[in-house]
Amino acid sequence: MSRSTVIVSIIAAAAVAGIGAWYLLSPGAPAGADADNPAQVALGKRVYAQQCASCHGVRLEGQPDWRSRNPDGTLPAPPHDASGHTWHHPDGQLFDLTRRGGQATAPPGFVSAMPGFGAALTDEEIWASLAFIKSRWPRNVRARQAAINERAKKMGR
Repeated sequence: MSRSTVIVSIIAAAAVAGIGAWYLLSPGAPAGADADNPAQVALGKRVYAQQCASCHGVRLEGQPDWRSRNPDGTLPAPPHDASGHTWHHPDGQLFDLTRRGGQATAPPGFVSAMPGFGAALTDEEIWASLAFIKSRWPRNVRARQAAINERAKKMGR
């Protein structure tokens, strides 16, 4: 490899690292959903009560018969407690689903009634709502979901 190629590679790597650091450290950057952060969980509790509880339940219990399709092909809102499947997904996917909505993130042929909240909530509020949900899971479920997050990160998701 020529010296100029090495120099260009080093400059490119430094630029990518710098942009990544700027993004992660800049105000308003996604902080993630930290169920052990009392301030984030408190904000998330308020957001959840205002935006999510009407469909997903005050106690995160979801709607009755959430696995049975409605006449329009949609599914009722699932529970976000440990009995549901929310914890089977990595944080990034949950964030995207909440921000853009179920239909925007659904596989072909799937019909979703989940609205997107990107226009109504800030990224911080979305992450906080997810932190609140995660704070309600038992430790073993949180540990399993953390492992799912780690696998997703390794896969670049």
